[in-house]
Amino acid sequence: MKKLVVAVAALSAMWAHADVYPSKSISIVVPFAAGGPTDRSARDLAEAMRKSLGGVTVLVDNAAGAGGSIGANKVAKAAPDGYTLLLHHIGMATMPTLVRNIPFKVESDFEYLGMVSDVPMTLIGRPSLPAKNFKELITWIGQNKGKINMGNAGVGSASHLCGLLFQNALQVDMTTVPYKGTGPAMTDLIGGQIDFMCDQTTNTSSHIEAKKVIGYAVTTAKPLTTPALKDLPTMQEAGLKGFEVTIWQGLYAPKGTPAEVVAKINAALKLALKDPDFIKKQEGLGAVVVSDKRVDPAEHKRFVAAEIAKWSPIVKAAGVYAD
Repeated sequence: MKKLVVAVAALSAMWAHADVYPSKSISIVVPFAAGGPTDRSARDLAEAMRKSLGGVTVLVDNAAGAGGSIGANKVAKAAPDGYTLLLHHIGMATMPTLVRNIPFKVESDFEYLGMVSDVPMTLIGRPSLPAKNFKELITWIGQNKGKINMGNAGVGSASHLCGLLFQNALQVDMTTVPYKGTGPAMTDLIGGQIDFMCDQTTNTSSHIEAKKVIGYAVTTAKPLTTPALKDLPTMQEAGLKGFEVTIWQGLYAPKGTPAEVVAKINAALKLALKDPDFIKKQEGLGAVVVSDKRVDPAEHKRFVAAEIAKWSPIVKAAGVYAD
C-alpha cells in the first residue's frame, strides 16, 4: 500500500508539473557554433515558440564539438522536465557511425518532438575563384588536382557530409579543412583562405546575394525560387546525376520527459511552424518548413531511424570519425 501511495503521489506531482509547464525559461541547445545555419534556424524557432508558449523566454545555448555529439549529450543527460531541448540536423542520423564511443543512444535516449524544416545545400566558392559557373568550376578542379581545399563546419556536420558526397561524385580528393562551426569556415571562405564549401542555404543565401561568395549549384532535385538562388542550377542539371542532399532539422527532449510535457511542446512546435514570420524567415533562407506527418513525434522517430540506415554505409565507406 505504501508503494502505491508513493507512486500515486509521484504521478500527481508529474501531472501538476505538466499543468503549469512552462513556468520558467526554456533552452534550445544547438550542437554547433553560433552563426551557423542550425543556430540561425534555432533563433528563429525560439522566437516563434516563445509566442506559441505564451511569451515564455526561449534561449539558444550553443554547445559545439565532436560532430554535434557534445550538445546532444548535454541534452540527453539533462533533467527530463521539458526545459532543455535539442535542435539537431541530419547529424542525429550520422552520429551513431561517425562518433566513436558515443555516450548516448540516438534512438532511445531522447523524446522525439517533431521535425522543423528541410534545408537544401549550396556549393559555394571563394570570391576570387576564376571559375564563375559550375561548368568552369569542374574544369578548374580538373586542372588543380592536389591543390584544392574544402572547408566544413567540423567532422559530422552537414557541410562535411555534403563535401564527402561532392568529392565522391567527382572522384577527386580534396584537402578537407574542418572548423569549429560554419561561422569561422565562412569567414575564411570569404577571405580566400579556403576554396570551397558546401553548406545549407540558411547560411549561404545572404552571402551569395551580397556577392561575398560565388554560388555554383544547389543540391535539390528541382531549382529553387528564392531570389539569391533562383539562377543556380541543381547538381543534377550540372551533370552530377543522382546528387541530392537535403538537411533536415528536428527537435528533441531528454528521455523520460513526461508525456504531457512532450504533448505541450509538440503542440507549441506545430503552432510555431505555422507562424507567418517564421515561415517567411525560413523561406527567405531557402528552407522549407515541415508541414507533413513528420511533425508528429512517432513519425519523426521513424524518419530518423530510416535516415540512420541510409547514412551508415556512406559514412563507413568514407572512413571518417569524429573523436
